[in-house]
Amino acid sequence: MGSSGRIVVVGSANADLVLDVDHRPSAGETVLGSDVRVTPGGKGANQAVAAGRLGGDVTFVGCVGDDDHGAMLRRSLEAAGVDVGHLRTVGAPTGNAVILLTPDGENAIIVSPGANRHVTPALLTGSRAALASADVVVVQLEIPLDTVEQVAREARSARVVVNAAPAATLPPEVLAVADPLVVNESEAAVLLGEAHHGMVPAGSGPAGTIPAGSGPAATVTALLALGPRSVVVTLGGAGAAHAVAGGRTEHTRARPVDVVDTTGAGDAFVGALALELARGADLGDAVVAATGVAAFAVGRRGAQESYPHPHQLSG
Repeated sequence: MGSSGRIVVVGSANADLVLDVDHRPSAGETVLGSDVRVTPGGKGANQAVAAGRLGGDVTFVGCVGDDDHGAMLRRSLEAAGVDVGHLRTVGAPTGNAVILLTPDGENAIIVSPGANRHVTPALLTGSRAALASADVVVVQLEIPLDTVEQVAREARSARVVVNAAPAATLPPEVLAVADPLVVNESEAAVLLGEAHHGMVPAGSGPAGTIPAGSGPAATVTALLALGPRSVVVTLGGAGAAHAVAGGRTEHTRARPVDVVDTTGAGDAFVGALALELARGADLGDAVVAATGVAAFAVGRRGAQESYPHPHQLSG
């Protein structure tokens, strides 16, 4: 699979509290669920584990509490080969995510940030050398936005992968270094100021392997107009669309798979994407590889425990 450049992931680490339910409750409704399963998660830690399991040289910068959940996350990162020398233990409980999982494999998630609020610009002071030596730096939005802005300022020599999740708008200085900006369709709608979770109007997309004027192509074009160097829009079971600034939009189809659990699938995609970029792949090839890793993950339960090792992807 080739040699790997150095990846630094700055982000969140959560304990996932997973409940299986027949359906997600509506307002005022009480539903019975399964016993709670506690598994390692958090967008940042998930992405670091995904890249580490695949053989990447990965360092994780984040915070956990001095509790059992923090110890669980540290063990999971270490088991994936991730350098945890920049994982700090702080005076706050480890972050939690309450996940309601329905039989179709879809989920609804509520995040309590906890120790992730301590991933501050001041905390990055001790990680400047790691950021300076990185080939690829990955950030998401479960940590304070001013920290993401600081990463954008300090990681000038690295390729910066910005996963704008959970959905939020981003300042121009963060968008300007994003290479790529990675979002799903609803996150794209927030960035574009859409009032709904649909795509931007048809007709504004470039010609490419996606039919001209289709929703994903138009969305990629509109996102590129915000200033990132490249864009990837993940489309769930339909795969992903991507383009570099000034280029045409291309579409990578997803491999058909029986969906068991979509939790952490987007993070599997981002971690694998970062790894392929660190290995020198172009964006299109990296998206193809990442789509395959995400398809593998949705066929298994959980987040980090669903991520593949290289031998599991052969064939």
